[in-house]
Amino acid sequence: MIITIIGHGYVGLVSGCVFANFGNEVYIIGRSKEKIDRLKNGDPIIFEPGIKEILEKNLKAGRLRFTLNYQDAIPKSEVIFITVGTPPKKDGQADLSSVFKVAKNIAKNLSNHFTVISCKSTVPVGTNKKIEEIIKKYAPKKSQFAVASCPEFLREGSAISDTLNADRIVIGSSSKKAIEILLKLHQPFSSKKIVTDLASAELIKYASNAILATKISFSNLISFYCEKTGADVEKVLDAVGLDKRIGRIFMNPGVGYGGSCLPKDVLALINTGKKLNIDTSFLEAVDKINYQAKKNFLQKILKNHQGKTAAILGLSFKPNTDDIRFAPSIFIIENLLKYGFKIKVFDPEAMENIKKIFQEKIDYALDPYDAVKNADQLIILTEWNEFKQIDLRKVKKLLKKPIIFDGRNIYDPLLLENLGFKYFSIGR
Repeated sequence: MIITIIGHGYVGLVSGCVFANFGNEVYIIGRSKEKIDRLKNGDPIIFEPGIKEILEKNLKAGRLRFTLNYQDAIPKSEVIFITVGTPPKKDGQADLSSVFKVAKNIAKNLSNHFTVISCKSTVPVGTNKKIEEIIKKYAPKKSQFAVASCPEFLREGSAISDTLNADRIVIGSSSKKAIEILLKLHQPFSSKKIVTDLASAELIKYASNAILATKISFSNLISFYCEKTGADVEKVLDAVGLDKRIGRIFMNPGVGYGGSCLPKDVLALINTGKKLNIDTSFLEAVDKINYQAKKNFLQKILKNHQGKTAAILGLSFKPNTDDIRFAPSIFIIENLLKYGFKIKVFDPEAMENIKKIFQEKIDYALDPYDAVKNADQLIILTEWNEFKQIDLRKVKKLLKKPIIFDGRNIYDPLLLENLGFKYFSIGR
C-alpha cells in the first residue's frame, strides 16, 4: 500500500519505518526542513534502540520518503495516519490544534480515490467525529474517504518491538471499507485485532494509560505506608504481584511517572470526565499521588543531605529514551536549585534535551564517575542499566560523603550498608 504518516516523533517515525519494512511505500510529512533533511540522511532525530538501522534500510530500499509538502503524498495515499502531539493545556485539556490543522491540510489534498484517514494521536472521545467534519468541509466534492481511530500502544525505549509484537491492534470506524483496508494493512502483525466503533477506540487508549498510571501511583501510596511503618515496599509488592489477577508489572514505586503519555492522558481523562459530569476524584487521586511521590523524594533529600553539591544520574523519564517530557528530574533539579544546590548531571541520552531547559544553571558530566566526583551526595532518578552496574566502591571514593538517594530502588540496601553508604530509597 501507499501510506502517509503526518508527524515524525516516536509514534510517526517508528510506525513509518515498520510499515515500510513490510514492503509498503511510506511518506512521512513534517513541518521542519532541518528535521526532514536529517531524516532523509538517516538521522532519526530521536533516540530509540534499533530505529537508525531500520530507517537506513528502508531509505536505501526507496520505500521511505520524507517531505514537507502534503501534495507530494496525500493524493496518492490509500491510508493516512495522523500522529502529531496532543500536549496538555493548563487545565489538563488535550491541545488538539495540531490535529485539526493536519485534518484541514489532508482534506485540501485528497483525490478522487477512497482514502482512509486514521488518527493514531491520543485524542479525547469525539475528536475523530470533529476530524470527519473538518475533512467534509474542506475536501473536494468528488473525494471519497472514511475516518478511523487506530491508537498506538508503544513504549519509548522498546517502540519497535512493541509495534511489531503489540498485545492488540485497535481499529475503530463506522466504515466497513475502512476497517477492511486497515485489517489488510495490519495483516503481517500477529497481534490480536480489536475492531470497534470510533468512541470505544478513542477511550481504549486513555483507559489503558490511566490504569498503568494508577498501578504506579498505588505502588507509591503503599511506599508511603512502608516508610511510616518500617515495612519493605519491594517485599510487599513482590507478594501482591504474585496474585495472577494483579501482577507485578508496572507496580514500581519511585519518584513518580513521567513521559509524553501517562501525565497528560490522566489529566485529559479528568478534563473529559468533568465535561461529562463524571466524578473524577479517583483519577485526581492518581495524579495527586504522583506529585506527592516527587515531593516526598525531594523532602527526603532536603532533610538528609550532607552538603549542597549533588550529582544526579538519570534525566530521561525512563531508561532507553532521551525523552524528558514531564520527567521527575526536571521537578527535582528545579527545586534543588531553589534551595541553593550546585548540581552536576549525567544521562546516557538525555543531556542535550536537559541543556535546553537548564542551560548554564547546572553542570554536565562526561560519565557517571565524573558526575559524582567531589559531590556531597548522589541522586538516582532513572534506572539505566549502566547505573545498576556501576562500580560502587569507586563511587564511594569519589564522593565527599558516602550518601545515595535512590529514586528507583535499583540497589540492594544491605549491599549499600555493607559498603558503608548511607542509603535512602523508596519505601524501604
